[in-house]
Order: sequence, then structure tokens, then C-alpha cells
Amino acid sequence: MTITDTPRPQRRAQRPGRITRTSVPGRDGRSSHPTRPETRRNLARIRRDDVLRVVGAAAAAVAGTAWLFAQVFPFEGPLTFVVIAYLLFVGFFVVLISFDDNRVTVTDRVAAVVMHSLAAVLILALAVVVVFTLGRGSEAFLNWNFWVQDLSLAGPLDPMTVGGMAHAAIGTLIMISISLAISIPLGLLCAVFLAEFPSPFARLVRTVVEAMTALPSIVCGLFIYATYILLFGFDKSGFAASLAITIMVLPIIIRSADVVLRLVPSTLKEASLALGTSQWRTIWHVVLPTSKSGLMTAIILGTARGIGETAPVLLTAGYTTYYNLNPFTGPMVSLPFATFTLVKSPEPSQIARGFGAAAVLMVLVFVLFLVARIIGGKGAGVLSPGGQARARAASLRDAERFAHRDPVITGPNDSPAPSPPALNDRKGTL
Repeated sequence: MTITDTPRPQRRAQRPGRITRTSVPGRDGRSSHPTRPETRRNLARIRRDDVLRVVGAAAAAVAGTAWLFAQVFPFEGPLTFVVIAYLLFVGFFVVLISFDDNRVTVTDRVAAVVMHSLAAVLILALAVVVVFTLGRGSEAFLNWNFWVQDLSLAGPLDPMTVGGMAHAAIGTLIMISISLAISIPLGLLCAVFLAEFPSPFARLVRTVVEAMTALPSIVCGLFIYATYILLFGFDKSGFAASLAITIMVLPIIIRSADVVLRLVPSTLKEASLALGTSQWRTIWHVVLPTSKSGLMTAIILGTARGIGETAPVLLTAGYTTYYNLNPFTGPMVSLPFATFTLVKSPEPSQIARGFGAAAVLMVLVFVLFLVARIIGGKGAGVLSPGGQARARAASLRDAERFAHRDPVITGPNDSPAPSPPALNDRKGTL
């Protein structure tokens, strides 16, 4: 038997200078589907078919779960009903999509549904917490005296028209202000050191900072109680509580600010250094302004962690029902500690005051967040109208300074050459 090799077809050599084009399916007039043309789908738009599928899958999931609870399985409880209904909803949704779409579209739609479901659960949980707190505390904070009085004259059996939480709100503001006054400069300086001056010691500091972010708040309070109060002999005060809160806030600000500073493009710093600017002026005029919005976010995270703590205040500040504006002398109470103390009371009026204090704390955090967002401004490179006006004025001042420093350029007849138009026209932009 003779075996002969079948010659393979030779690929036609491409002629020099010939341009080949890439054929994109669906755009060259040919369709990859045998029965219908392939159309481009906009994934950013919600279609009517998607809404109908979601509604149909949800209705089928609820009906199927009700049938399973009533006829098949001995399940009880609303949580079990919700979990089973959600699993059936995802299954029915996959079946409905698979009738018309391919595997890639099915995966995309299912992932979108799961992500939106998780977002809805988080928003629902936040709404339940806020609404429940406001509902339980509305009996107290709807009275005007709740915002301007303390609890020195209010007993457990007194009505809501007597006493308030002003002393706790003032104590919270004093404690967090002292804590931020200490932690913001130290935190930003440490973050600049970690991001701009890498070294083995910087890596060690970063490791310690990352470990301290998970430090329990009770440990911070015990440390200040053992050193500031027992070792040095000082009394419990708002300043002691501020020191404990600072130990908690500082690692969060350092870690978050370090991440933000390392995101500044290196080209901006290289351009500044190429102009002859020192490294510290580059950090002050380029790195920090570029990352201002992110640094404000780091400060907000630290503030949110410190303003709601109870354990450090419990050990270091004490409890009082009176106003105390001196953070260095006498006990000073905060809103979280007042809430913790009042809700333990068996009296409904005290419990309502405790939930009212929690509502005041939420309002205070929201106001601080708005103030921080206003101070933080817009993102890097985006200037407000006032910022643009200040930038133009600074450019004109720099242009005049450079014009005075440069030597006079003479023309062909030894006469001074005219100045550039941008320097003569004060209304021009550089």
C-alpha cells in the first residue's frame, strides 16, 4: 500500500502595499445568526423586556415560596420566606432570560440583578435603622427643650417637656474637636512620610499603622485610663476621652490618606521637580491640593469612627447630667455614652430620651459630613468660579514678576522691544 501526502493549499502571499481590514461581525453586512440579524445592545439602558422579566420572576418566586410554605416544607419565619423567595426569583429570572439571550447576556443580567439586590438590602437596612431611631426618639426631640437644656433637673419620671441633650451634644463636639486637632496634623504628616519618603522604617511604620486600625476601642480607653488617669494622677475629663479617641482615629486617617497620596500621578510631581521646585514645595503645592478631596474623605472616616464610640468615654470621661465646658476638669458626657446610659433605664421616658440622643448624634454626623464635603471642594483639576478667578490673578502677578526680572530686550535700533501682548493686556489669560 502506498501512502501519498495530500498537498495542503498554499496561503496566497500578500502583495506588498496591500491594506487588510478587520471584519467585525454584525457591521460588515453579514450576520452570525441564521434567522435574525445581530443588533447592538445598550447595556446602560433599562429595557421593557427586562422590567417584565423582573416583575414576572418576582411574582412567580413569591407564589412558589407561598406554595412551598403551605404545602411542602414545614418552614416558618419571614427571614426564611425572603431567602427562599430570592433564590427562586434568581432561578426564574435566569430561565426567562435564557429564552431570548445568549450565555454572555444571561451572566450580565444575573450579575446586575444580584448587585442591585445587595444595594437594595444595604439601603433598606440603613433606612430601617434611621426610621426606627427617629420614631422611638420623636417623643423627646420634637420638644424644643430637648435641644437647649441638660438633664440636671429631669428625673426618670419627669415628662419630656423637662430636660434635654444639649450638654451631651456640646461634650461630643468638644471631644471630637480636640481629637481632630491632634490627629489631623499628625495623621497627614505621617501619611506624607509614608507616601513620599519610602524606606525600611516607613514600611515598618505602615505595618504598625495597619495593625492599629483593627485595635479595639476598649483597649484605647484602658491605655489612657492606666496612663493619664492612674499613672499621672489626672481626673476623668473630656480631654482624657479625646486622647483615647485620638488613638482610634489616627490610624484610620493615616491609612486612608496614605492610599490617597499614592494615587497622585507621578508625572505631576516630576513636572514640579523639573521646574526646580523643592520636594516639600512640591508636596505642599502639588500633591496635597491634588488629593484634597480624598484627604477630606479620610478625615470623615476617622471622625465617623471616633464620634460614635462609647467604651473610651465610659472609662475616661465619666457621666454627668450638667453642662461642662471645661474639657480638663470634671466629667463630660458624650451622645453615645448618654444613649447607652439612658436606654438601660426601665422608664419609657428615659428610653425615649436615649433614642432622642441617638437621633441628635445622626444629625450631628450628617452636618459634619456636609461641612467636610464643602471644605473638600471638587475633585483634582476642577476649579470653582472663585478658584478660577484666583488662579488668573496669580498668573498675572507671576507674569509681572517675571517681566521685571527679565532683562530688557532691545530692537534693531537699540530701542526696547514691545512687551508680549499677554503682559500688556491685563484682561488676557495666560
